[in-house]
Amino acid sequence: MRHPDIVSAGRHYGCKVETCEPFDPESKGGAENTVKIAKADLVPTSANLLPEYRSFAELADACFEWCERVNARVHRETAATPNARLDIERAHLHVLPEQPHALALGEERLVETDQTIRFGSVRYSTPDGHQSSKVWVRVVGDELVVTARSAAGLAEIARHRLSTPGKPRILDAHYSASRCTGSPRPPKIRPRTETEVAFLDLGEGAHRWLVEAASTGVTRIRTKMGKALELAAALGPERVDEALGLAAIAGRFAEEDLPSIVDHLATSASITDVVRADEGHSAQPGTSAWEGLGE
Repeated sequence: MRHPDIVSAGRHYGCKVETCEPFDPESKGGAENTVKIAKADLVPTSANLLPEYRSFAELADACFEWCERVNARVHRETAATPNARLDIERAHLHVLPEQPHALALGEERLVETDQTIRFGSVRYSTPDGHQSSKVWVRVVGDELVVTARSAAGLAEIARHRLSTPGKPRILDAHYSASRCTGSPRPPKIRPRTETEVAFLDLGEGAHRWLVEAASTGVTRIRTKMGKALELAAALGPERVDEALGLAAIAGRFAEEDLPSIVDHLATSASITDVVRADEGHSAQPGTSAWEGLGE
């Protein structure tokens, strides 16, 4: 009984897949001989020129070079090279379908909205534009190849090194500048009322205060913005904007915090002045109490 996937692949390519007879060495000798050739000529042994292959890709290149060499060699049974026999057999072959059978592409996966797929309990990223669509993944050596269908046909869209659970493979190149690149996007402020526009016009400190206040769940933000504008009308926008920036850094968003900071700025030195500790005095306890220890 042939596996349904094997039968489906044969129909796709317009051929019949012949399988060996169980417990019949003669019918499966061809496959076994191929394995024997690979072990003798490709897998590192004491007779090989290469002691080992640094990667699976290097082994694949060696397989390609070996095929090129043996297919150009005259076969003792047919007295012709395999390349020459293939030219004769092409007249009896039909054109293959443009799209390969799904089994050749690997396993099917759905691209999530965050542009990732899951394979082996590991998340792998994909380029933008394939969200909510199906792709195929297959393992090639120590890499995972992702194939997708596009207007030009099937094409490889991503290739990742295989990873283990807990270590996702996310490439920043798969995310455009306008999309998330692995960290939260900075919020973009969109003022809608005249009060909001006037508040943001105070300066960078007002922008910082609004972003921090919104991210920490501060209540009555619009009321506090109105009071800040009243202070700016009385004391000037520069002083209030500086106080708003300090309030955002210190996380002070209470009702009286902004007036308190404004008063402090008016009566204290500049915040950029460096305060140097007096070396003659220290709040650190001395060690005089330990002088008699061990005597």
